Amino acid sequence: MTKVKYFLAVLMFLAFSAPSVTIAQESDNLTESVTETTASQEKQSKKKDKEKDKVQVNGVFFQSIGINIAAVFILIFLVYYPTYKNQDYIFTFLIFNLVIFILTYVLNEVKISMGAAFGLFAVFSMLRYRTAGISIKDMTYLFIVIAIGLVSAIQLKFWELIILNALIIGFAAILECKWIFKRELSHSISYENIELIVPEKRQQLIDDLTKRTGLKIHRISIRKINFLRDTASIRIYYYE
Repeated sequence: MTKVKYFLAVLMFLAFSAPSVTIAQESDNLTESVTETTASQEKQSKKKDKEKDKVQVNGVFFQSIGINIAAVFILIFLVYYPTYKNQDYIFTFLIFNLVIFILTYVLNEVKISMGAAFGLFAVFSMLRYRTAGISIKDMTYLFIVIAIGLVSAIQLKFWELIILNALIIGFAAILECKWIFKRELSHSISYENIELIVPEKRQQLIDDLTKRTGLKIHRISIRKINFLRDTASIRIYYYE
């Protein structure tokens, strides 16, 4: 009788322990499967990141840089140079545009950390473009060529790049057109007849300056007056 009870107890133990062993094995298999899936996804993600970090010099790159260079050449040689006849900043405009295009294109393709991005921004913020006597118009054209480089490097569609660059160049050409705005020039001169600098004799002063310079002066501004030397620094304004 004792043996029968012992045998029944062993059967009951095996009956209750077998499902738990099966569940534990299934749980282990499920955990291993999830781990393998996660590892596979991580590998694929790293592979995609590596592929993304590669700068692709393909047809899109050559198409974008071609449109960029064409737009800058049209702006400089058909709008800027015919108006101002100044060759001093042409090299600067072209190099600035090309460098900004390449930097923007590379940074758009390569994944960089937040710290590297802030470091690059800090480096550019410390750089100052210094030059002797650069005018507001020349600085404006500098910003225009930078903007064209940025727009052309963000990999837009072919027709979108053409439309955006055409808008920028067209608006600049319209503003430089003589039929809309007369081009006003100015010069600083040193004037010795300070008796005419009073407001009551302003028209006599303009007439005297027009007679001396041969320019059609329409307005003036008095900058400095030196009573010790009886001279005044006057800026004259006239249309081209």
